[in-house]
Amino acid sequence: MRDVIYVTLPVHNEEHTIGVLMWKIRKVFAELGRDFRILVVDDASTDGTADVLEPYRRVLPLTVFRHATRRGYAASLERLIREAATMSRYPKRDAVLVMQADFTDGPEMIPEMLRRFQGGADLVAGKSVNVREAPRAVRFARLGAGMIVKPQATAPDVDDPFCGFRLYRLVALKRALKDVPNGAAMLHHEGWACSLELLSAVTPHLRSATQVDIATDYTRRYRRSRFRAVSTLWGLLKASRDPRLRRPAEGQA
Repeated sequence: MRDVIYVTLPVHNEEHTIGVLMWKIRKVFAELGRDFRILVVDDASTDGTADVLEPYRRVLPLTVFRHATRRGYAASLERLIREAATMSRYPKRDAVLVMQADFTDGPEMIPEMLRRFQGGADLVAGKSVNVREAPRAVRFARLGAGMIVKPQATAPDVDDPFCGFRLYRLVALKRALKDVPNGAAMLHHEGWACSLELLSAVTPHLRSATQVDIATDYTRRYRRSRFRAVSTLWGLLKASRDPRLRRPAEGQA
């Protein structure tokens, strides 16, 4: 039985990109000859996202979960992680790939991430390398985020705790979920803070981590950006003070 890569896509109003993105993902995995499943949470989209997704369910290994009311990125991502953990038969060999559905995360990076994963990494983290080309709000937030989040609060070998484009070995995520009290959520923060929180939760269960350079392409987004620098920094400030965020040094596996 070959390992399965669970591609997880939290989605809200992405009718213009979600279909094309899934075909790009399919093309990548077909060329690699790898087994994959696409898991989508449609977080109460109000555009045509649901209509776009429907026909793909018949031609792709796609499962769609829907929220009747919007619950946010953190709740959507956690649901996808939990669903993948439930589906997986071989969590030590399977992986969860977290991507954005607005096409700013390029599927062309998946082969290199899988190569690192096959080399034994439990986490392959994206590192944004074209920050100078990012919109002004993103550049401003990056500058402020570096002042808020101290290096010792992030995982070893991961220079960019805010980039959400990552590949996780599923067993590490399952162990992180076991650390959460029954009925409680693992992820409580939104946006970049959610990426930081998930990294903090999984780090004690990693044997090794590596990173790949990611050139985020903001020109591929077909809708207006939802990114807000002030709310992002405020979220990071709250997360940095959250006692639930473990520090890697306290329990490195």
